[in-house]
Amino acid sequence: MDLAQGVQIVSFVLLAAMMIGAALGVVLLSNIVYSAFLLGGVFISISGLYILLNADFVAAAQILIYVGAVNVLILFAIMLVNKREDFAPINNRWIRTVSTGLVCLGLFALLGTMVVATPWSVYTEPVLNTSSSVVEIGKHFFSDFLLPFELASVLLLMAMVGAIILARRDYIPEELVPQDSEIKTSFTLPERPRELVTVAGESTEGQN
Repeated sequence: MDLAQGVQIVSFVLLAAMMIGAALGVVLLSNIVYSAFLLGGVFISISGLYILLNADFVAAAQILIYVGAVNVLILFAIMLVNKREDFAPINNRWIRTVSTGLVCLGLFALLGTMVVATPWSVYTEPVLNTSSSVVEIGKHFFSDFLLPFELASVLLLMAMVGAIILARRDYIPEELVPQDSEIKTSFTLPERPRELVTVAGESTEGQN
């Protein structure tokens, strides 16, 4: 075993231990904020395993999409909601805990059996393609899959425009807003009339 292979084995063991420990922390910790941070650690460990497999594009996509978008979105949702709720005690809770543990052990045994029974062969032939996977994927994106790539970008642009319109719906002209009272009351919350608000403000100023 040469030095490069030894470094790969040590890196694999460290990344696997980091991933398993972070995954256990996500499940076992009671603080949901800590669980969300540890979920980011799981994603980073998986990206490190992709780097060991020479899949640099998948590793970068793992960091950008899952850590930079999904995990950050989960953290923002948790911190913005910040809702505390006291759950009522459940009768015979131990039955659910034991059944969940048995299901997890069964899945672990099934995956372990699959790993042991699979004939893992090591590729010993020389690698012919020495270019990066990012370069190859970019070539296919702008040659063979140009039309689906552009359609996906147009679809994302439409979704972004729709999100902006929904977020700034207070600037929609009044003639475009439906005047049906039933639809308006079913989809909006009751608000105080503007006349009452102005009268209350004027009376307060008169008292001062």
